[in-house]
Amino acid sequence: MPIPAQTAAAPPPVLEVTNIEVVFKKTVQVLRGLSLTVPRGCIVALLGSNGAGKSTTLKAVSNLLGLENGAISAGTIRFDGRPVAGLPPHELVRAGLFHVMEGRRIFEDLSVEENLVAATYARTGRAGSAAGRFDLVYEYFPNLHERRSVRAGYLSGGEQQMLAIGRALVAEPSLILLDEPSLGLSPRLVEEIFAIIARINAEQGTSMLLVEQNAALAFAVASYGYIMETGRIVIDGPVERLARDRDVREFYLGLGGAGGEHRSYRDVKHYKRRKRWLS
Repeated sequence: MPIPAQTAAAPPPVLEVTNIEVVFKKTVQVLRGLSLTVPRGCIVALLGSNGAGKSTTLKAVSNLLGLENGAISAGTIRFDGRPVAGLPPHELVRAGLFHVMEGRRIFEDLSVEENLVAATYARTGRAGSAAGRFDLVYEYFPNLHERRSVRAGYLSGGEQQMLAIGRALVAEPSLILLDEPSLGLSPRLVEEIFAIIARINAEQGTSMLLVEQNAALAFAVASYGYIMETGRIVIDGPVERLARDRDVREFYLGLGGAGGEHRSYRDVKHYKRRKRWLS
């Protein structure tokens, strides 16, 4: 799948993934020639059904595959122009890449503020006050300031997601990998968190690669999107064009053809056999 062209005046992308193949336990191939680009300062959405390989893609970028007996068997990944192959995950974090994993992965036995303090590890060797980053987190998430002394395990699901994103902000990253930030949250909280994601991108200039099953949510904040099936990209483009694409509307936005009627996945699962979609 071609990578979006960069203009001569555009800065180099913050992330370039080129034709990567990922294998687990040396036998199970999960990603097949996957390529994508995240332009600097942009939000890029990575969409797909369960099992398509979205989370595996993020783990490949952040070099976490080894924890699950997985490995990149072909292709390259460059972050900020630098190959990530062989770099320990903590070095990538210190270089400005922060992975907010599915399920939040906060320290439940620590308080909110202690969780933020733990994230300052990512700032080792960098100038600037971590306290200032705490103020920024509390500005975006006032609820966390009110509950800064509360154990994180006692927070609501929405507050835990806010804390997970807040930990990323403390690290002052140039790229955040966001894995299913809407998972398990009420529609009201999802809208609030996605509005803050858009603010962080606009106000801090932080690039983001957003994995999300809810295409409408992702399209509301992203400028470019990729759609995955069975370990490869099947379609990509600016979100405005994807939102007009007949197949994307039908299979990811829940809109049918004429009349815009809703159709279930069960009704349209035959799409995998369409040559036009998979070509």
